[in-house]
Amino acid sequence: MVKPAHFPEVPVPADNPLTLDGVQLGRRLFYDPILSADSTQSCSSCHMPLGSFTDNKAVSTGIDGIAGRRSSMSLLNIAYATNGLFWDGRSLSLEDQALRPVEDLIEMHNTWANVVSKLKKHPVYPDLFRKAFGIPTTKEITKELAAKAIAQFERILISSGKSKFDRYLQGDPDVFDDDELDGKLMYFEEGASVGLPDAQCFHCHGGLTLTGNQYFNNGLDSAATLHDFKDRGRGEVSGNPSDNGKFRSPTLRNIALTAPYMHDGRFQSLEEVLDHYSSHGKNSPNKDPLLVQVGFPIPGSNPVQYTGLTPAQKNALVKFLHTLTDTEFVANPDIQNPF
Repeated sequence: MVKPAHFPEVPVPADNPLTLDGVQLGRRLFYDPILSADSTQSCSSCHMPLGSFTDNKAVSTGIDGIAGRRSSMSLLNIAYATNGLFWDGRSLSLEDQALRPVEDLIEMHNTWANVVSKLKKHPVYPDLFRKAFGIPTTKEITKELAAKAIAQFERILISSGKSKFDRYLQGDPDVFDDDELDGKLMYFEEGASVGLPDAQCFHCHGGLTLTGNQYFNNGLDSAATLHDFKDRGRGEVSGNPSDNGKFRSPTLRNIALTAPYMHDGRFQSLEEVLDHYSSHGKNSPNKDPLLVQVGFPIPGSNPVQYTGLTPAQKNALVKFLHTLTDTEFVANPDIQNPF
């Protein structure tokens, strides 16, 4: 997969350079249910190409039929993620993240010792590991090398650069219709000169990947105190009560393909998501202050209140979000199941 010219260089750690053999090994491991205890689930069970590497479920279910707490996040452009992975940021690298689902009691419910033993005895994997990492014997196969290979594959999951939004970025101003352009102006706080309100989107979903790489309380749940959140999110990792109820902002590229939405999949459609933000969300001590500033300021209100968005404005934003859809990425043969 070739990085689009207008995208930055893909960050690659010095101890895990991308190689053809490493990426192909990682691709095979990503799609192979051999990683799970009963050989029924793979990484791809929760991260499928057609869902932009989500599973399109509110919450994912592991091999024992037990539902998890959170929705699977898209892996599109995950190579550019900084400041932690997962909804709560508990992993600081793709290599560390790749280690965790295997031994998670809800997900693959396996042990790495068992996985490595199966890989060493496999008719194909020993040769693939030796080619990918230059190890002299099968004995050198480790969970760390398996995680490095999976991370290499995940680092090639980069946008094609062919979405309507990318064509606009590359100098085709006529690619958007009027609604899509209005949505874009509201998204990026650029619509004041033409009488459009601020939708406050890009503060949390900014940059070229429209991710932000930060954690926010986006007003999903009411909480009287910082200790009243059912899911503490980032606070579970940081130990800081002010982080309770905050979650990592996901990429909005291919967002139309990844429903349902939010960390627990509570919203079925983009329309529901925008209804939530237009209503300014539910109250809690650390709710992001920009949530209450969606729309126009209401004259004479003190403290200042905001109108939210009209149905036409929300429709324009939805149309803009659809311009972020990258069908060429999800159809790319280089990232499909190799089996």
